[in-house]
Amino acid sequence: MESAIAPHLRCPRHDPDLNPRRISDDFLPPFPAWTARDKTEQDQSVMGYFGVQWRDPALREAADRLLDTLAQRLAGSAVNVERAIFEDGAGYANAVLIGYWPDPQAHAGWWRVQQEWWQGQACALGGLGLYREVFLPRSTHLETLFSASDRLEGIGVMLGGRSAEPIQEHGYWGGMRDRLPASQKEAFAASGGREIVPIAPGARLVIGHEGLALIRSGQDWSDVIGQELALYRDRIEPTLRAGMMFLRDKGVEIGCYFNRYMQVDETRGGKPCRSFGMSVWRDLASLEHWAEHHPTHKAIFGDFLEVVQALRGILSLRLFHEVAVLQSDAQIYEYLGCHDRTGMLNGLA
Repeated sequence: MESAIAPHLRCPRHDPDLNPRRISDDFLPPFPAWTARDKTEQDQSVMGYFGVQWRDPALREAADRLLDTLAQRLAGSAVNVERAIFEDGAGYANAVLIGYWPDPQAHAGWWRVQQEWWQGQACALGGLGLYREVFLPRSTHLETLFSASDRLEGIGVMLGGRSAEPIQEHGYWGGMRDRLPASQKEAFAASGGREIVPIAPGARLVIGHEGLALIRSGQDWSDVIGQELALYRDRIEPTLRAGMMFLRDKGVEIGCYFNRYMQVDETRGGKPCRSFGMSVWRDLASLEHWAEHHPTHKAIFGDFLEVVQALRGILSLRLFHEVAVLQSDAQIYEYLGCHDRTGMLNGLA
């Protein structure tokens, strides 16, 4: 067993009283889990969400064509590209491409070439909304968790490696914070607020703030069969969906700026049997409080534990997540022709 914090990022805790771990040094987690490791030890990586939205079903074909073209333009630049679909709280269909880059320079060079094309698409939307949300987490402010050691997802695919041994900091409330290397020195306090900046008719930027938290948390049931599959479909997924819909529709009240419950798009070559929630929060503390105390997440966790007990701890379901705490200069939000509940506009416009 090893620490989730990579060896080159470990240091003495700045103030154990202000930044304590929630476990003792001899804590043994109830089950094994792993974290992704960056083989290159880069200081900063990039996650880019590029989305298109529409209400009229007749626009689906145009949206698919636009994203097909963008996928071609991402090829050879982003290390990992995924495609997902979801319906937002305003009843709009959305399709999203997610690209991961190993460093900001790689993304910036790609964007310089694509920016004119992107703006051209925005000028000819014809009922489509277009948005991009780019996150640039520093390695000290990023953590990942995987329930299995042989299959990476999301940013883990780009990072390319994993911990050699199962990690210690998981299986308890507070593990998410303890896995973040910067928790050795920082409290992750948020400051400031969101601000809309109109840039053209129908086009808006949102300026983020210090300490914002991002999470992508996913499920892979591609290997699940029999009783476990029935329990996942009948117990785990409906409760998970209810929690995701609460965050989508009422999350602003508890510090969740927006939430999306997304399905990987198998029709465009995506990996089968995968879904994930992706949300942005005012701060890590708000995300932690929902996870530990809110009835919707307690129901998700409770149902999962009951399924684990029913199957005597033998599960084929794979779970993963990636969490980042972001500085104000590590966020880009652009919305072109989008409705007022889209992404970071939600609860603000």
